[in-house]
Amino acid sequence: MSTTSILRSVLDQWKAGVDAHDPGAVGKLFTEDAIFQGLHPYSVGPAGVAQYYDSQPLGMKAQYDIVETRQLSEDLVLGYLEVAFSFVDRPTLEVNLSVIVRRTGEDWRIAHYQVSKLA
Repeated sequence: MSTTSILRSVLDQWKAGVDAHDPGAVGKLFTEDAIFQGLHPYSVGPAGVAQYYDSQPLGMKAQYDIVETRQLSEDLVLGYLEVAFSFVDRPTLEVNLSVIVRRTGEDWRIAHYQVSKLA
């Protein structure tokens, strides 16, 4: 499986959870020790991720494009993305997103998530 395919297998699920405003589904995509840095203070693990996405406005949608990938090891893939979060009542927010996904058994989960705003 290519690095892009590995990332899409996780990020398509992430997008579906974000778009459905299902914070529990989003949280389950993260490892127990995942470092998560959105646009608010960071958290560690799925519960913090779920809490972050639960605080996001209803109707928020995510659209992503994978810009770069790297195979860091057999069980780690790095992705650099451009993400546009759209809202029903305010302008779209464009950010850069770096993720590291880690193989956990048969699945891949997000072990690191770092957002930065575009200038």
